[in-house]
Amino acid sequence: MTQSLMTSLPQSYRALVIGASGGIGRAVAEVIGADPACGEVIGLSRSATGLDVTQEDSVAEAAASLSGEFQLIFCATGGLTIDGVGPEKSLRQISAEAMMKQFALNAVGTALVAKYFAPMLSKRERALMGVLSARVASIGDNHLGGWISYRASKAALNQILRTASIELARTHPGAVIVPLHPGTVATSLSEKYSGNHARSEPVDSARSMLTVLNGLTPTDTGGFFAYDGSSIEW
Repeated sequence: MTQSLMTSLPQSYRALVIGASGGIGRAVAEVIGADPACGEVIGLSRSATGLDVTQEDSVAEAAASLSGEFQLIFCATGGLTIDGVGPEKSLRQISAEAMMKQFALNAVGTALVAKYFAPMLSKRERALMGVLSARVASIGDNHLGGWISYRASKAALNQILRTASIELARTHPGAVIVPLHPGTVATSLSEKYSGNHARSEPVDSARSMLTVLNGLTPTDTGGFFAYDGSSIEW
């Protein structure tokens, strides 16, 4: 029998993947589903189940449709280009409407996911929640400028999860909730902006991020980590 990827989780653990129809989300669901220790993996997404993380009623309804606890939750929602508008190159290109859409999806959407799904993590045993962020969310590591709305919305995502991790630790002492940088992945999101950077396959990024999650402890909750396990400055 192949060894479980999520060795720190109990046998027959339950998993939930939010955004399971996207490039990375689909890969995460596939990797988890192939794990011999996984008893059940449930996928939610806009295209498959109608989940819209920018609408609270939709998130609340999706959460209410589920029962029981999960030992692993992975949220792979988010967007870089929304309604045909990509990242800005300068302050002159800022659009209030485009910026609000970035925050609605990347920040508010994450807050709603945390509100309704994080409490579904197991309270009595180890539980993990990973959420897609991006290295460009790092304020300290920003040396190039540009991409203002996306950077800011992902930085807000990080703050939301940091705050949520503090609250969750009071009721779920064995839980870990963290934002994760997936690397430059060969998906439609990065296709126009990867330049000469090498892109990893979604399944490789998914496996790497799950491996990082598996190795974290409650003392790491609320931290910001990359796919290779390194800690990213805020």
